Formats: sequence, C-alpha cells, structure tokens
Amino acid sequence: MSFINEDFMLSNATAKSLYHEHAEKMPIIDYHCHLVPQQIAENIQFRDITQLWLVDGHYGDHYKWRAMRGNGVSEDYLTGGKYSAWETFQKWAETVPYTMRNPLYHWTHLELSRVFGIDKLLSPATAREIFEECNAKLATPEFRGQALIRRFNVETVCTTDDPADDLRWHKMIAEHPFGTKVIPAWRPDKAMAIEDPKSYKEYLKKLGEAADMEIDSYADLQEALQKRHDFFASMGCKLSDHGLENFYSCDYKEIEIELIFKKVLMGIAPNAKELEKFRSAFLFDQAVMDAEAGWAQQFHIGAIRNNNSAMFAKVGPDTGFDAIHDQEIAAAGNRFFDKLTAAGKLAKTILYCLNPKDNEVMMTMAYTFNDGTVPGKMQFGSGWWFLDQEVGMRRQMDALSVLGLFSRFVGMLTDSRSFISYPRHEYFRRILCDVVGTDVEKGKLPASEMERIGQMIEDISYNNAKNYFKF
Repeated sequence: MSFINEDFMLSNATAKSLYHEHAEKMPIIDYHCHLVPQQIAENIQFRDITQLWLVDGHYGDHYKWRAMRGNGVSEDYLTGGKYSAWETFQKWAETVPYTMRNPLYHWTHLELSRVFGIDKLLSPATAREIFEECNAKLATPEFRGQALIRRFNVETVCTTDDPADDLRWHKMIAEHPFGTKVIPAWRPDKAMAIEDPKSYKEYLKKLGEAADMEIDSYADLQEALQKRHDFFASMGCKLSDHGLENFYSCDYKEIEIELIFKKVLMGIAPNAKELEKFRSAFLFDQAVMDAEAGWAQQFHIGAIRNNNSAMFAKVGPDTGFDAIHDQEIAAAGNRFFDKLTAAGKLAKTILYCLNPKDNEVMMTMAYTFNDGTVPGKMQFGSGWWFLDQEVGMRRQMDALSVLGLFSRFVGMLTDSRSFISYPRHEYFRRILCDVVGTDVEKGKLPASEMERIGQMIEDISYNNAKNYFKF
C-alpha cells in the first residue's frame, strides 16, 4: 500500500465514511490565495517541476526555502539563480527525507500523488526519475495552469490584489473563461504603509494614476481608494484582506490624520504614536468602505516580518524570513470592532491569528460582535501560515468548537502562490473528518445523527463559504 493511500490521515471507520461519502466530493472555493493573475490569464506552462514547486522568479515557495536552508542548502540554489533546475530540485530531494513530521513531507507526497500520479517517496534515490516524469507531464496541455486548477474542481479563486492594480488580467480571464471563476480581493496594506515616506510617495503616485487624480491629502487618499474600491466591486470583488502585526484602534481627530499625512508627504517619517493614529483611522475607514459595499473583510494578525535584515537586503520580502509575533491583541481588537459596531458599520469578518496563544482570544473576540443578522457573521478563520498544519488545524478547530459554532465555519483556503497547492484542501478535509469521526467513535457525538454530521462536513468543506461570500 502506498504512503498516500485512500485512508491517509483517517484513523477510524467513521472518519473514513465522513471523508469518502461527504468531504471528498465537494467543490473548492479558494477565497484567499496568492496565485498570480497574469499566470492564470496566460494559462502558464511551467518549464519544469522546479519552476512550479521551488523557484519561480520572486514567487518561490518560502516554506520549502526555509526547510532547505535549515538543511544546510546554500541560498544560491534558492534565490541566487546560480544552479540549474535539476540541481535545485536535487537539493529539495535531499531535504525531503529530513522533513518527516513537518507538513511539507505530507504536502510534497500528496502533490506528487494527486497531481502527477506518482506514489514514490521523494529522495535522492528517486529524484531523477520523479524530476523527468513530472517535467514530461508539465509539457502537455493537461498540466498548464488553468487545467491544474480545474483538476481539483475549484469553483472560485480569489487572488490578492493591490488597489492600484488595473486588474487587466482579471478582465482577460473573464473574457476567456475556463470553468473556474477568478475574482480579485482588495489588499490595501501599501496604502497604509506611511512608515517609509519615500516608498509611500512613490506608491501614492501609482495609486493616483489608477484613480485618475492627485493625492495631496488624507481626504484625497480616501477618495482615490473609494474610486478603486468601486472599480474592484465592478470586477466582482466581494472581500478585502489586511495583513497586520496587530489591530489599531486608538483615539484620533481628523485634523491629526491630515497633519500626519502632510508630514509624510514632506518626507518626514511619523513617530510611533502618529503611526498608530494613522493606522487606526485608515483601518476604520477601510472597514466602513467594506461594510457599505456589502463585502466581507479578513484580518491576518500576528506576523513579524523581514527579521533577517541581511537577507531582506539581499533577496527582499516574502522569501522566508518572517516569524510569529507575540503582541497582545485583545484590547485593540475589541476596541476596533466596538467602534465599527457602534457606528453600524461592521461587515462580515474573518479573523486569523498566527500565534496559537491567540486562538481563544480571537474566537471570543469574534463572537462578542455577532449580531444575529448573518449566520457566522464574525468568523475565526482556519489555521494560517505557520499554523496551516495538522496540530495548528486541530487546535483552531477545537477553539472554534468549544467557544462558538463549528457548523458555521467557512473552512479552508490555500493562502498559496502554487497552482498545485489544492491538495491542502484535501489535507484539511481529512483532518476535519478525523476530528469529527473520532468524536463519534468515542461517543462524544451521537452515531444516530450521522446524517446531520455528514451535512456539517459538507457545509464546512464548501457550502458555508458559498453561502457566506455569495460569489
């Protein structure tokens, strides 16, 4: 029997039944990912498995890069561009046996099995044959970008897009549909990043050009963002996303925000208090914009980024040098959502934390502001980034279950730049079914309610997201 078999991760008969009869058949709604819209629109044909899996310009897999660095692999194989595709792949094959008990070991073999039909374990001994078999298949139309998405019955994909983006690739996809709906998602982080005035002014010029206006004040900034927000909505966008160290919710006056903005335009970096006030105003105004448009909003909280300054200077952001932050989030988060609730401007909201210590904090924060208007209006989202693995998923499910309504959970997303990361949905669903199936086997859930339990599995896998986002 192969390692990745039909009952992989399913430890009992009930879990197997729940997965094979309910979870397995459900389509995928990938409501948060980092696929590159241009690559989807152009129906990319990957040169080789190394480009697809390991190194694709700036968009390599930083999960694998971290593991390879930890295994003593030189940076030259990853971001240095000094070695051939085969030589880089060979270094990954040397690393894989050392990833046992890391989710990369499971993901790697799931992807080999589900995408390429390869059930061999990747190691130095099998590297060459796996490399050549994958490359031969990638040269065929069945393994181009769009076909890879469709292979996994993906109904909807939401990319992550800056307000200044012209969304031309989304237009191209809409004009040439391939069976999966591809929708932009609003990610305005750069519009808030006033800590570096030089870079920020360059960004404002780009945003102003996209909005066809000059941005000389904070009021102008909000007008430009509203124009772009409306444009995104016209392109089918229904949700936003914010990547933050923490929530921001201190008191401020409008005149203070205008003065801070003018100071930044003069090239003067804000101090810590000014930065907090600006972020508080910006996030509140963005949340109001989302609520008025009827969008959902997502908050990813708790990453401390670009910690290795030498490597940041050498290879830039999003290359594997971020970590889990340990800030206190409860007070600021609750104040933020209280202000929105008091103003009658709280949109549907999904909260994600990167520090597992904050699971219960996030969960109780969410359910403090549910108002009975929408089932699961405030959601505690799936395990994110470093928590996107078996232990992290189980802990997230447990916190959600004991402090809220597990049955209303909108489920999994890829949060990935890879066209072949969709087996992570399978991974999630298998863990989901094992968690629930084990409860049934232990008598914690009634075996007489299997019809209802099976429906819950289908809802978490697909139906809840479909009903929540209404794409």
